[in-house]
Formats: sequence, structure tokens, C-alpha cells
Amino acid sequence: MFGPVRSYTEGSETQGRPKVEAAQLAAFSHFHCFLPPREETAAQALANLVERWLQRNRASPTVKYQTFNGQSVPVPSLSEQGLHSYAARARRGHGLSPSTESAIYQPPRWEAILAAHARISPRIHRTPILTSASLNAMTGAQLFFKCENLQKTGSFKIRGASNAILSMTEKEVAKGIVTHSSGNHGAAVACAAAWRRVPAWIVMPQNAPAVKVNAIEGYGGKVVFCEPSVTARKATCDRVQAETGAHLVHPYDDDRIIAGQATAAKEFLEDLGDLDAVFAPVSGGGLLSGTCLGAKGIRANVRVFGCEPERADDAYRSLTTGTLQSQDSSDTIADGLRASLAPRTFAILRRHVDRILLVSEEEIISAARLVWERMKIIIEPSSAVAIAPLLKPGVVASLNLPRRADGGAPKLGVIFSGGNVDLSSLLWN
Repeated sequence: MFGPVRSYTEGSETQGRPKVEAAQLAAFSHFHCFLPPREETAAQALANLVERWLQRNRASPTVKYQTFNGQSVPVPSLSEQGLHSYAARARRGHGLSPSTESAIYQPPRWEAILAAHARISPRIHRTPILTSASLNAMTGAQLFFKCENLQKTGSFKIRGASNAILSMTEKEVAKGIVTHSSGNHGAAVACAAAWRRVPAWIVMPQNAPAVKVNAIEGYGGKVVFCEPSVTARKATCDRVQAETGAHLVHPYDDDRIIAGQATAAKEFLEDLGDLDAVFAPVSGGGLLSGTCLGAKGIRANVRVFGCEPERADDAYRSLTTGTLQSQDSSDTIADGLRASLAPRTFAILRRHVDRILLVSEEEIISAARLVWERMKIIIEPSSAVAIAPLLKPGVVASLNLPRRADGGAPKLGVIFSGGNVDLSSLLWN
């Protein structure tokens, strides 16, 4: 169902964003619209809603400012002329991609996710789903684990990277690929670039784990180190791109990446169609955004929760305040979760994520060790962030999930994002 979402002032929005009825829309001076994938009637509904808004309120919405990466950026207003044009385009079934006219971001459609899955399936693993009676007893839920730690390159990142790189033209890849990464995305890009037989430059923070640096070099990637901050990553990446002419494949602020990451949740719900909720770690938001689209594309009412370290909590702050919050650096042990949301991923999470659950460093370490001991598999700290909240007493009950028709405990899906760990320096040592 189409749902306009009110623009709240900073600090006033709760994480459970209320939907508003069409009759209430005239009370708002500006609003955001989100069009979910796979809904054939959504365009017509949107067109009618816009026209009703115009009839009730002839004044043009004012320009709204939001904080993106520490800067106050104006969000272009929707003029009356632009709204009429947008409504007309919606009725004709035209694409509703971002434009200066509409100022509306449309996430990858279901068709893009299907195409991504078809493109990458011959190259990647359909990872297994594991269970643990011990963890079920500890949490009071039926837990199912999508093991992307067993994926090629050791993480889910190969899904998005391969979708982006395999979909590029020969001209786009002719001078190679460049990206910035804490490790897993870099390995995935290096691997996918090797499949296309082109070079890859990977900008990495100086404090990246050695095991991830070695993996990238093993796939043929050329590592360029930088200071451990988002600003330094971007600046160094821009410099390398200018020097080489390589094509940028951003770790998460790219629809091709998001569509590829969505295939993990798509597989999850194809194999377990009655999950009540899915939990995934969040950093830049590529995986969590893709999880929203991939899971809800199959089961519209499945709940999606993001999980985040307390020491890298920009997603939590962004959804709590209703404005995009920046985070330039973090020292969390979950080294794969030190980035911050982009406007693209923030737009998807605002629409689809129920809550962001925070965990401490101690809880991350404890959860990782528990999984190693009880499930006999290797997960990295970023993966442990997705299970750690559920191990806290009372958290599952606090999610307020609907009662299952079969009377059983809730079925919860957890995505283990990766398993690239330096075995010479284990977390609990």
C-alpha cells in the first residue's frame, strides 16, 4: 500500500513512522513519497493522491533542508507544476526515477532484483540456512541463519559487486574498477573485476584486518591505504579514480549494489516463506536496504530489523531523528560496520525498517563466541551484530510480533553477513 510519510523536525520522529491518510495530506507543507516495488496499482493511487493534494492546498511546498554527510543540503521542493507533471507520468505508467522535477527516489524494482539474481546466480553460492536448538532455547524463538559467511569471497558482498560489474558495458570497465572498502566489498570487487579481466583498485583504511587485505590481493586487487575515516576513504578514492580513469563501484550508494544484496533475502524467503521477521547488520545500508526489498518482495508483511554497534550508531540516530546523520569514523570491533548511511539507503530504510537494535562491544564478542561454540561455524564480528540483540533477555518479546497462527514461537531469520576473521587474533583473546 502506498504511504506518504510526514517530514518531521529533528528529534520529533520515533522509529515507528506513522502512515497518514490522504485526507490528512493537505495539513503538511512538504512530504516524501515512496513507491514500493511490485505493486501494479501504486502509480494510479499515487497520481490520484497528488491531484487531491493539489485541490486541497494550492500553495507550493517549501524547500526542506536535511543533513547529508555533515552538510545541510536543500531537498528540492515539489512545485505545483511539477506535481501535476508527476501525476500525469504516474498515470501513463512512466518510470518514476529521481529527477529535479519530482525530487523522489525510487528504489530498485522487483524486476531489477530478479534480473540481478539471474545475472549472478551462475557465479555465486545459494548459501545454506542453519538452525540451532541451543540458540532457540536461549531466545525463545525459532531462529534460522542465512549463512553468507559461507559465500564466495567470505561475505554477501559478492552479490552486489558481481551484479554491478557484470552488468557494465565493455566501455565502462575498460579502465578498471575503483572502490573504497573496509575489506569485504573490496574482496568482492577484486573477484568480480577478475571475472571481467580488468584491474581493480581498492582503497582501504590503514587499520583494516590483515586477513581482508590479503584476500583482496589474492584476488588480484591493488590496495591503496588511507586514514581510517569516511572522509579520507572518499578523498583517496576520488584521487585514484582521477589518476586511473577507473569506474567507481560504490560499496552501497548504488542501485545495482542494492539489487544484488537483495538476492540474499530473496533466497531466504523463497526457502522459508513464513518468517515473521528478518535481522541484518547495518553500516552503509546496502545489505539492510536490499533485505527490505528482497524480503518484502516475497512476503509484504515480514518485519525487518537492522542491528548496529553502539559505537557506530548513525543508522539508529538517522531513523530516530528523521534526518540523515553522519559518522566519519568508529573504533567498533565490527570493522565491517564503520561506514554511514547514504541518502539512497536512508530513504529505503525509513520506509521499510521497523527498528534499529543496538549492541555493545561486549555483546558482539559474546555472540560471536557463542555461535562459534554452538554452531561450529566461523562468523566475523559484523555477523555477530545481527544475532547479539536477540540474545538479550526480553528482546524477542519486546518486538511485539503478531502471534503465529500455528501457536508456535516466532520464526526469525538472521543474516550472517560474513566470516572473514583473522584467526591469529581471536576476539575473546
